Amino acid sequence: MITKLIQRIFRRSPRAKLTQSAAAGAPKRISKKAHRIDPQLLSKNAVKVTHTLQQAGYQAYIVGGAVRDLALGIGPKDFDVATNATPEQVQKLFRKSRLIGRRFQIVHVTFFGKERPEIIEVSTFRALLENAGDHVADSGRILRDNVWGTQVEDATRRDFTINAMYYDPATETVLDYHGGMADMQQRTLRMIGDPSKRYREDPVRMLRAIRFAAKTGFTLSPETRAPIAKLAKLIHDVPAARLFDEILKLLMSGYSWQAIQGLREAGLHHGVLPMLDAALDPKAGVPGNEAFIRLALSNTDERIQNGKGVSAGFLFATLLWPELLSTWQKNLAAGMPNIAALHAAMDDVIATQSKGMMIQRRFEADMREIWALQPRFDKRIGRFPQRMLELPRFRAGYDFMLLRCATGERPESLGQWWTRFIDADPVQQEALLAAVKEEVSLSGAGGPASKRRRRRKPKAAAPGPDQAAAD
Repeated sequence: MITKLIQRIFRRSPRAKLTQSAAAGAPKRISKKAHRIDPQLLSKNAVKVTHTLQQAGYQAYIVGGAVRDLALGIGPKDFDVATNATPEQVQKLFRKSRLIGRRFQIVHVTFFGKERPEIIEVSTFRALLENAGDHVADSGRILRDNVWGTQVEDATRRDFTINAMYYDPATETVLDYHGGMADMQQRTLRMIGDPSKRYREDPVRMLRAIRFAAKTGFTLSPETRAPIAKLAKLIHDVPAARLFDEILKLLMSGYSWQAIQGLREAGLHHGVLPMLDAALDPKAGVPGNEAFIRLALSNTDERIQNGKGVSAGFLFATLLWPELLSTWQKNLAAGMPNIAALHAAMDDVIATQSKGMMIQRRFEADMREIWALQPRFDKRIGRFPQRMLELPRFRAGYDFMLLRCATGERPESLGQWWTRFIDADPVQQEALLAAVKEEVSLSGAGGPASKRRRRRKPKAAAPGPDQAAAD
């Protein structure tokens, strides 16, 4: 009561008391000889940020996933810095910086290089929150997290032990508060504190646990894994934009197939990607669904691991394709024209997906364009193929069509024809078109009989060349 009264008088943000372990615990100092972090893997800009803050009299460390990756001998893609300076104090030290976030206020310090800008994310040490009023929802989820604390508190507030290590580039020392280095050696992913409480504070931590396990190959400790299935429904309390960002990180981790398997094993996949539920359901028994998604994700992982770009729209288009194809075929069986059936299927699939995790509109537009191109690859007559090559999304649609051919959904010869057509000169393209025309003529599809067939209602089978040509 006295503590609350004092806070109310001075209008301070609610702060939690240090836990006994956090108050008493000093970090284990790990020297360069023990952690073996290669300075060549460090970002010069991240080192510059820590140096500038330290020169101004503040504490500053590289923190989190970057330290984890450095200790594993992996060059981090992003660098975060933690400091006891407030966001306003940080911003005053860096001209090209800006404050972002409400729930979790941080500073982005931008450095412009020859290739691309690098953003160093600088956060202030956070305090432990306990019974923090409007800072915490009834479910336990933290709504606002801008109460500053000490490094000890900040370490205790972090999610996993392997993400709670602080690296000082000046002394080349790692500060390890919760045995993260030992857990790394044992290849174990362990939650700091009570996992159930930590998941309630931020349900996204459940997704992060699966992503880190997939990326590192580590095993979730039993106490870290146990509450996930029971608390999985809390994922739906997360704001849509944040949930989308976290799922996108998972799919773009370079280990997406392993991550999705992890979601299924932990019971986290239901409702997040509704169409994926059906596509990967062993009881559904739909031939080719899992093969298509697995191939698509394997290709995505390979590109990411090789440092190549990946389109999020393309990725979501592949994940939702099995259900889209099934709905398309049902619409055809109901007597809808081919293209109308396809667009109706798009609407249904996206509407169903939005009940779980809403995909951003810009990616939705890419998905629709990729899907809309698929029946057009069957139409290889006249000037149509040349006009196809000029379409903005042609390459993405072409790559998507090759996936369909690779899994046997479409004939391999279709993909081979388009591959040759893309690389051919005008004379060779004419020869390829002539060959298709002759093939159609020999099959009898080019005569009066074919016109009668085109007036019939499409069958429920997967759309083929005749159906696409009809539309």
